[in-house]
Amino acid sequence: MAGNSFFDVLVIGGGQAGIPLAHALAQKGKRVALAERENLGGSCVNFGCTPTKAAIASAKLAQMARRAREFGLRIPTVEVDFAAVIERARNLALASRRRLEEGFAGSDNPKLLRGQARLAGRAENAFRVAVGAETIIAGQVVLNTGTRSVIPEIEGLREIAFLDAGNWLKRTELPRHLAMIGGGAIGLEMAQFYRRMGSQVTVIESGDQLAGHEDRDVADALQSLLAAEGIAFRLGTSVKRIERREGGITLRLGGDGSAALDVSHVFVAAGRRPNTGDLGLETVGVAMSEHGIVEADERRATSVPGIWVAGDIRGGPQFTHTAWDDYRVLLSQIAGDGKRTTKRIVPYAIFTDPELGRVGLTESQARRGGHAVKIGRFAMKHNGKATEIGESEGFIKVVVDARSHALLGASVLAAEGAELVHCYIDAMNAGASYDVIADAIHIHPTLAEAVQSAVTAIA
Repeated sequence: MAGNSFFDVLVIGGGQAGIPLAHALAQKGKRVALAERENLGGSCVNFGCTPTKAAIASAKLAQMARRAREFGLRIPTVEVDFAAVIERARNLALASRRRLEEGFAGSDNPKLLRGQARLAGRAENAFRVAVGAETIIAGQVVLNTGTRSVIPEIEGLREIAFLDAGNWLKRTELPRHLAMIGGGAIGLEMAQFYRRMGSQVTVIESGDQLAGHEDRDVADALQSLLAAEGIAFRLGTSVKRIERREGGITLRLGGDGSAALDVSHVFVAAGRRPNTGDLGLETVGVAMSEHGIVEADERRATSVPGIWVAGDIRGGPQFTHTAWDDYRVLLSQIAGDGKRTTKRIVPYAIFTDPELGRVGLTESQARRGGHAVKIGRFAMKHNGKATEIGESEGFIKVVVDARSHALLGASVLAAEGAELVHCYIDAMNAGASYDVIADAIHIHPTLAEAVQSAVTAIA
């Protein structure tokens, strides 16, 4: 090992698991390095959670201004400065990234290494890793390299300057007519954002419903709410070919490409692909799926002892909060009691307006799983606070076990739905029955009363 720097742990990738893990392991007395080839913060900070939610906030304010007369106010015109909206979102992302960089400034443990990291075989009881022009030795390695946008093999797509989750912050021109390829979380959030900014938007989804993991009634309600804002939908439709034309783009739709849709811009939101193709995992025999997902157990251990994985490349739910929890799992496994694993309840949200907060099983999943279920449903139009603040769209749907009264899952399509769903998340983590929520006293008037109203509606 002479001539090479040695670290107890090398973390490859500065995402939402890698950064806190590097700091925590150093505090536990490990000699730690973190290798990052580009920007600290991962997708969440650089182009995902932070800037998208900032942009969505601007879109929400614009929409509320347009509704001013409903509240007895007069706002004659609403002018959108799209470049300024993008600049605000970009600056918030940059500020978050700078704070992360400051955490490594002048630090030798954890030590920040800049450059592409690639495993280069074993070194005695450790691993040899090339980081840029330097080669280091690491006793253990944590893979946290994240994902990138899937770019479908559509004829003509790569010949246009399409938008995707990774580059939208670089585009300050408001699309006249945006085609959104994909009706999942990213596609729906960004479709509503651009629509509220003033673009005409058409969402193209190959499946027969939006948000394909959700119950049909929830997906249909979400589609209706978005359609009411003027977003158009082409479901059960694929893009066969893309053609550049004078002044715009033509999408050829359907199996034979006979249907045409003329637009000005295309946004690709067709899923995410793991960044594992250039990590040198084959040099040490790390097992991966055919799609590049690193295989791991509930401890986040890979097939090679001493190599661990965190974040989106380990398969399963791809959320910032699951990546952050992976850090807690790995801290326990590498420098703790080893008791923490990924046996966990994973909630998530689609940050449209209204938001869709989700936890646990859908009704269809519960029935397919053999549960005897009961359903509680409550329309937000019957909640006092929702009506008073003019945010009464949507509903709450709760799925419970008919015998044990255990909460199996919940869908909260409502204003602040991503916040409200935490009432169910905490109860499920505590192993509490829905009766606990039903018997509690909630403050009036609040949106959270609707959480209770949904469980009291269970028949």
